[in-house]
Amino acid sequence: MIDNIERIKKLKKENYQKIFGIKKDTFDEMLKLLNEAYRIEHLRGGHPPKLSVLDRLVIMLSYYRDYRTMENIAFEYGVAKSTICECVKWVENILIKSEEFSLPKKRELVRDTEIEVVLVDATECEIERPKKNSGNIIQEKRKNIR
Repeated sequence: MIDNIERIKKLKKENYQKIFGIKKDTFDEMLKLLNEAYRIEHLRGGHPPKLSVLDRLVIMLSYYRDYRTMENIAFEYGVAKSTICECVKWVENILIKSEEFSLPKKRELVRDTEIEVVLVDATECEIERPKKNSGNIIQEKRKNIR
């Protein structure tokens, strides 16, 4: 299991953009909004979740930023893929319902030049992989196989 609390405490303000695709202030606003939504949802108690609110936010941002598979993230956190899917959807829904982090429509952008837009940098990065060819494969000789 990953300890995101300690990792994020050590993270410098200028590195938020590189790692999450958003600025620290935006990250903090999102986290505050998600913590409040979680508190309201769990006023009556209930089963404690496998992942904290901070973990959920980090998972959603890394899912979009790094273009990682849910299986990969699930393995890293020691949970099921469905748990990761639920986390991403939960964070998305809370942020969309808040209307603080929604993108304006094209007409609004043309009319109003004072609009602030928050975008998550989800640029796809090419990964070099070895090419497949017969020279790279080790051939094993079959002997005495019946």
